[in-house]
Amino acid sequence: MVFNYPINEKIYELSQGQSIFLFMTPALLTCVFIIIFSLIAFPYLFKSIVVILTITSAMAFYAALQYNTMFDYAMIENVFESNVDEASSYLSSASIFYLIAFGIVPVLLLLKVKIVRNVSWSKEIFHRAALISVAIVGMLLISVFYFKDYASIGRNNSYLNKMINPADAFNTVKYINNTYLTEPLEYITIGEDAQIIPAKNGKPTLMVVLVGETARAQNSAYNGYSRETNPYTKDLGLIAFQNVSSCGTATAHSLPCMFSNMPRTNYNKERANNQDDVLDVLTHAGVKSVWVDNDGGDKAVAKNIEKEMIADNADAKLCNGSSCYDEILLKGLDQRIQNSKGDQLYALHMIGSHGPTYWKRYPDNIAVFSPACNRSDIENCSDEEITNVYDNTLVYTDYVIAQTIEKLKTYSDKYNVVMLYISDHGESLGENGLYLHGAPYMIAPKEQTHVPWYIWMSDDYANQKGIDKKSVIEKAATGQYSHDNLFHTMLGLYGVKTDAKDNALDIMAIQS
Repeated sequence: MVFNYPINEKIYELSQGQSIFLFMTPALLTCVFIIIFSLIAFPYLFKSIVVILTITSAMAFYAALQYNTMFDYAMIENVFESNVDEASSYLSSASIFYLIAFGIVPVLLLLKVKIVRNVSWSKEIFHRAALISVAIVGMLLISVFYFKDYASIGRNNSYLNKMINPADAFNTVKYINNTYLTEPLEYITIGEDAQIIPAKNGKPTLMVVLVGETARAQNSAYNGYSRETNPYTKDLGLIAFQNVSSCGTATAHSLPCMFSNMPRTNYNKERANNQDDVLDVLTHAGVKSVWVDNDGGDKAVAKNIEKEMIADNADAKLCNGSSCYDEILLKGLDQRIQNSKGDQLYALHMIGSHGPTYWKRYPDNIAVFSPACNRSDIENCSDEEITNVYDNTLVYTDYVIAQTIEKLKTYSDKYNVVMLYISDHGESLGENGLYLHGAPYMIAPKEQTHVPWYIWMSDDYANQKGIDKKSVIEKAATGQYSHDNLFHTMLGLYGVKTDAKDNALDIMAIQS
């Protein structure tokens, strides 16, 4: 019951302090666990199962207690698809203490327990049936007297079941089955009819898409934030969209979703992994598309195009052996552009504002706000320190955006150049007790779903592509958009004609 303290506390809070819930919730969960463990208490395996559950539950308990993390399917998906550096960033003295105190120590004691089995299967079955019956009676009694109370809370807060520990174990088994043990869907090709509409000046197009990480719109100066977190681009003419919602709250879900043609409400990752995305459609149109990654992987977005993973030791000045600053994405870009001809697109996947080790995402000379939280156990930092270190990551991202634009300008004599930046999801910095990201979308706060989206294009680019730039600026200020628009808007912005593009979702084509 120790591991389920967070859900007990939450139910007590939702009940507006009814003390009976302090006792009834643990009693109800105890009955449920008695039934479950009685059914899975297989000889010679039960102790191993409990050992694994205890260790994983100890880690989940720490995350739930400190960050209000819920280990639903999407979170497990994100855990499995994190790289070593991402996973190690969550290690701290506090997390290690929880693992030892609530995981390893109980396991060592458990291993000393000798399990005595009944001499016959009939007695074993009888004893288990009796135990299960007692648990069922307990659940029924609780239901008789408190069903109305629990039904009221549960009906309005359906996410509570995701807080039960060990929900992580159930969703891990589900993830492994879906990912490794299920036959993949038949692959679907999209947009084979794609064609580039020639620009009036005859130049090919060069687009850079900066894929942001964990940047939330609330802390963008372009979106009304009181701090200057966009000092490097403020005079470069960026178009900043004010109201953009993400497809998910974690990279593993959001990244493939935002590049697919599926809307958030109908998104299916398995289908996305087995069909073309917008980068593939652009490739069908003759665009040389390249994915360069500084954030642990493309999540199958770049499955059919050229891809480069930035090594953690790629540059002595920009890398520290565990991660690299995002400027590394621009290193070698000139060579790539110059060694290619015709229409090109480079998707640069940034590490951006990935926490909790925010201070590792920017060089010291970029830091503007202090004091900053320069530690991974952010629960030991003040709200001011967390906000400062996070805002510093946004300032650095703005610096990289500015450097990208300046680089593109040097190619404007040979190419029609354009840049797009959009973040995959946002981040909680302590609002309502939430930190980091990955909350179930149905209850996720706006801090995790409201993301920045910037586009830079010159007046000449707009003229060559037949884009009403003034209209786009007006729509950016007042319109409501989401990752659902990205697939179609990238095609419209690049100047690609295909039946796969929905003009109703292409911001470049939507009439204001």
